[in-house]
Amino acid sequence: MFEDGAERAVALTILPAFFLQLSVGFLAFGVRDVPAATLMACFSGMWLASSLVLVTAPAGGARVLGVLNLCFALLALMMASVAKPKRALWLVLCTAVPRFSVAAAANLTGVHWLLDFSGALGLLLAVVATYAAFALVLEDMRGQEVLPLGRNGPARQAVDGDLAVQLRNLERHAGVRRTL
Repeated sequence: MFEDGAERAVALTILPAFFLQLSVGFLAFGVRDVPAATLMACFSGMWLASSLVLVTAPAGGARVLGVLNLCFALLALMMASVAKPKRALWLVLCTAVPRFSVAAAANLTGVHWLLDFSGALGLLLAVVATYAAFALVLEDMRGQEVLPLGRNGPARQAVDGDLAVQLRNLERHAGVRRTL
């Protein structure tokens, strides 16, 4: 996709994503959205590790990054298995799993066309994540769902229900109990 030697430019381009997603992770923890907070913090770590490996080009860095991508793909798969009620997050995860799996295969094998395919899947992931983020921001600004997010179950009830629905089982939430 890019010419040879573009690794440093890519590293410097993706480094700001580390700070942005880490900030989003902290904010998500603040609003008690543990799945989103965990994923944003993990995504930020992936951006940082990828940036550092690309800019410093350490010996064996690609293979180490491949193992990290594989671990992240497994984490995303596990998170996707429980995130289905939060359809926007679920869709991002379902797009992230193949992207990071292919990136892992590319880094572990060194097969060049897998790198290009991983990049294409990365662009698809960016489009899906951008849509989800834009839909959520638009919904927040207008006070109603504008673009479909596919919520169901408790996520749909939290948006459509009244305050009593949102406060149900509050005493069992993390941070409210005396001990975890």
